[in-house]
Amino acid sequence: MKKLYIILMAFAVTFSFTACSDDEPGGESIFPTNPTTQYDDFEKWLLENFTYPYNVEVLYRMKDIEIDHNYTLTPADSAKCAKLAIIVKYLWFDAYAEVAGPDFVKNNVPRVLSFIGSLAIENNGTVVMGTAEGGYKITLYNVNNLGGSVPLDDYDALNQWYFTTLHHEFQHILNQKKPYDTTFDLISEGDYVSGDWYQYSTESEALPNGFIRNYAMSEPREDYAELYSQYLTNNDELWASKMAYAGTEGQAIINEKLAHIRNYMRESWNIDLEEMR
Repeated sequence: MKKLYIILMAFAVTFSFTACSDDEPGGESIFPTNPTTQYDDFEKWLLENFTYPYNVEVLYRMKDIEIDHNYTLTPADSAKCAKLAIIVKYLWFDAYAEVAGPDFVKNNVPRVLSFIGSLAIENNGTVVMGTAEGGYKITLYNVNNLGGSVPLDDYDALNQWYFTTLHHEFQHILNQKKPYDTTFDLISEGDYVSGDWYQYSTESEALPNGFIRNYAMSEPREDYAELYSQYLTNNDELWASKMAYAGTEGQAIINEKLAHIRNYMRESWNIDLEEMR
């Protein structure tokens, strides 16, 4: 029986190979060899204004592998993304292209911009407005509130949620590529409070101590990026009001820090901070 079993098995295997050899595929493959991509008007606009000139991909459809799973996040509304994309182009890409040239933008902006609909909230209740990842990617949150709780005609609100975030995160990228003079870190040495920054008031504690905002009190690199972005996006009236809160001593410290930033942008990137502002 054992011998017969082996013979029968051998016959079955031989037959199956023979049968397979005669089983030729018919019809078209279910895997197309010439796939085509259909773009809607918004996607075409993104290609023409971000991808083709600057080699930047804008992710407005939330991808699981692209999000930070430490937060509970929701996708962004495509109509809100279209509005934000226009803002990003006008107040970031176009502004730097005008002052420093399109090659500066192409060489230094991140390769990926990601738009997330909801807020990113830390365990301590603080809100993350944006993140920069290794010079490769910048993520902007709270997109779904654009035009709602963040009205399109409210410059202060837009400035708080988007404008300052764009330039803050971009400054981090520039600092990663060309480090700033670390003597900046010594100006407020001993006054940084790390993760406790949210317990301090901007008007009564941060500004009088030479920090443009309470978040700037967390560490030197955040102080640097925060001061840069706030100075760049605050008009003269708003800046003057903050300097009034800072007082003589606080304003002197802020101006000393600004001098560092002006030198860095001029010497490292050939950008005049006042022209950029």
